[in-house]
Amino acid sequence: MKTAKLIIGIVSLVLTVVVLFQSCAATVGDALSSEGSSGAGGAGVFVAIMMLIAGIVLLAARKSRGGSIFALILYLVAGITGLAAHGIYTDLIIWGGLCLFFALILLIDVLTWKKRAAAAQAKTE
Repeated sequence: MKTAKLIIGIVSLVLTVVVLFQSCAATVGDALSSEGSSGAGGAGVFVAIMMLIAGIVLLAARKSRGGSIFALILYLVAGITGLAAHGIYTDLIIWGGLCLFFALILLIDVLTWKKRAAAAQAKTE
């Protein structure tokens, strides 16, 4: 699972730039439209910041259970925000779904942590 956390962390860092760029474009689109602001750009920035923090934590704390739990919570918050507050920024649904997928992988990691630790302990003995 350390490799999976490394990959998720790197993908999160790369996608943060994409989500931030799209959020800025959605904010400009909201400002130019005559329908009123939906706040989709702000929600996108929030999702991007949560992805950035979770990705950094996963890279820094790949071997710890606490880092996985913290990143799991951040991905859940980002995913729910992305799905709930997309407005005209429909790509935010994709990023929110991806965050929930990352949260699912981390949940599996957290739930199987003791079993893998016991197997590693038995292997060294």
